[in-house]
Amino acid sequence: MGAPQIIRTEAGEELVVLQRRDYNALLARSGDEAAEDAMTRQIVAEAAADIALPELAWEAIEAGENPIVVLRRLRHMSQAELATAAQLDQSLIANLEQDLSSGEPQALKTIAQALNAPIDIFTA
Repeated sequence: MGAPQIIRTEAGEELVVLQRRDYNALLARSGDEAAEDAMTRQIVAEAAADIALPELAWEAIEAGENPIVVLRRLRHMSQAELATAAQLDQSLIANLEQDLSSGEPQALKTIAQALNAPIDIFTA
């Protein structure tokens, strides 16, 4: 937990300023179910930044294979299943896999989330 900041109003009332993450953690610990869910999503998102992929997947990507294809197959997903999970059109997935499109950042982000992969794999 970061250090809270105490602010005193002109009327003498003390206000406490917390980092958003600390505030959310306090709500979660108080039994607020929505806050617990939000905190869980945040923890999972932070952990996703350090996702370990199998060595064979990294080797295939480093050898020049399309990372979306490699990760989609690793996750045993069809293009249609990935499109559904990422809420994108299957034709976009196909174009990205064939390197016919570089993809918009938001589309790549949703694909990364659907494949449980770090976004930098697609932007490197």
